[in-house]
Amino acid sequence: MRRREFLVGAAMLAGSMARGRAADIPAPSPDGLDRITAYFNDEVGSGRLPGAVILVQQHGKPVYLKTFGVRDTRTGLAMTPDTIFAIHSMTKPITCLGAMMLIDEGKLALTDPVSKYVPLFNDTKVGLEVTLPDGKLELDLVPPVRPVNIEDLLRHTSGISYDYIGGKWVEQAYKAANIFEGGFNNREFADRIAKLPLARQPGTLWRYGHSTDVLGAVIEIISGQTLYEFLKARIFDPLGMTSTKFALATEDELARMARPLPNDFILLAAERERLDHPEWQSGGGGLLSTITDYQRFSQMLLNGGEFDGKRYLSPAAFKAMTTDHIGPGSGVGRDYFYFPGDGFGYGYGLAVRTDPGNAKPPPPGSLGELKWDSGSGTYFGVDPKLDMVYLMMQQTQNERSRITPAFKALVYDSFPEGLRRP
Repeated sequence: MRRREFLVGAAMLAGSMARGRAADIPAPSPDGLDRITAYFNDEVGSGRLPGAVILVQQHGKPVYLKTFGVRDTRTGLAMTPDTIFAIHSMTKPITCLGAMMLIDEGKLALTDPVSKYVPLFNDTKVGLEVTLPDGKLELDLVPPVRPVNIEDLLRHTSGISYDYIGGKWVEQAYKAANIFEGGFNNREFADRIAKLPLARQPGTLWRYGHSTDVLGAVIEIISGQTLYEFLKARIFDPLGMTSTKFALATEDELARMARPLPNDFILLAAERERLDHPEWQSGGGGLLSTITDYQRFSQMLLNGGEFDGKRYLSPAAFKAMTTDHIGPGSGVGRDYFYFPGDGFGYGYGLAVRTDPGNAKPPPPGSLGELKWDSGSGTYFGVDPKLDMVYLMMQQTQNERSRITPAFKALVYDSFPEGLRRP
């Protein structure tokens, strides 16, 4: 009886503390939120953007949810909160959560060599560009100083690259290998990656690439399920992410799909590539989702790995996932390409704000915030200090580098001056 009274009392105290914290945190100002509306009305009205859906949520409830423009300029169908977007690299945090769940259960370890699951990684070499006496460049292959491990896949220190990042030899080697040729599943794709030289020694450089795709294959091998089956059972269904999947199956889903403008050639090519490989469930960039689905995933992160009474990660595993693992003392260099940004480090699948940064004034945001974005223009942020998540869903490669920082600045500019920056 005493234990029950203690637990009830503790729960009441925790609830009152949470209410107290919520009361102490100001809401975004109406004028500030109106500036978000004006900005996206202008982007759509000027023809730079077909449409977007924007959500700002505080204390677990939306304080701003608006749709702009159309899903598809060909049909003229209006954007809605249930519009489906290709979220590209915002797939990565979800795949990494799946891997962290297996680590939490003792079925996978950070120190496991990837070759334990994908044996071809036993023979993977590191590429070194060598200048010959006549000035020509040649690729030399050397053994890795240690095997690529699971932590390397989670934090992008594997040496696995994308074909458009890094030196010329990386681009040439990846394209010559035709890694997207024909049909392939996750395991076959991981084998193709294992045959390519690593761009750097494992553990020495943060380099964006196909690491999370290989991690998706590892999840399949351990679970005995496809990546979608695993994510659906362990994450999507419990969280209520009913529209998040790798491939659309019904006419209703296809009608809800957002498309970029006709002149967004890079994004349209990416969409053709996705449709050409329906059998490939890319853990690094293949998911489709809605803003209402992804806000549930984001809120779970804000809650420390818990949502609606269900815990997805233990506190220790959640802390590991959301702690910087590439900062000072880690021995990891920072690649210029796609690095999370000024003031940020990187955890396991997420950018983590560690310091104000070098810019004067500092970029907007809070210490401890989590975020990630994608090549299709989607973006999400999780801010524990303001008890807030904020998301932007759009489909634009042409304009994303301009719109994304503007959106984040608008969100933080809606708060009092002292809360806008670290």
